[in-house]
Amino acid sequence: MVKQERAARTREGLVHAAASQFDLDGYAGASLVRISKAAGISLGAVTFHFPSKAELAEAVESQGRAQVRATLSRMAVGSAPALEQLGELTLELARLIEQEDTVRAMVRLERERPGRAHWSEIWLPTADELLRRAYDSGELRASAQPEAMSTLVVHLIAGAEITLRRHRAAGTAPSEGAVDLLARIWQLVLTGISARRITPGP
Repeated sequence: MVKQERAARTREGLVHAAASQFDLDGYAGASLVRISKAAGISLGAVTFHFPSKAELAEAVESQGRAQVRATLSRMAVGSAPALEQLGELTLELARLIEQEDTVRAMVRLERERPGRAHWSEIWLPTADELLRRAYDSGELRASAQPEAMSTLVVHLIAGAEITLRRHRAAGTAPSEGAVDLLARIWQLVLTGISARRITPGP
């Protein structure tokens, strides 16, 4: 049992170290040697748990997806109006991008590894359902069709990730966090699409 717990801790540490490396250097730039140094364990121990970089990348993606699903589960119990729930969902996704290495790494790995499913497949069905409910209940203007709004939401989340990554690559600190910035953008959007005043907050 003790060996199993130690192995589980080692595996978890490897996934987090790999997530940080994949996030910073991408799939091609990261190496098992560099990941082993970041995790503080031997290369042999790395390959014992993950015989290839591809398997380690898949473990990182799986962990990132699990975090997104956990966020969706927590939010499923909300009773706020649909449009407000949509705003909260996007802010939570921005928070994950800003704070969780495994989520950022997952998003980058999906771009760099051909044939990978996009993480929007996890959360976009929920966003689409909230948009349909908001439209049917009159929370959205008639011109704010759910299909177009769905595309807008995808662009907002992608923009949050790209903006954060640009600052990280340049080594500069953003003037405000991803969540605060997205909340401000939502306020601007809502003045044009909402039939009533809604203020999503972090």
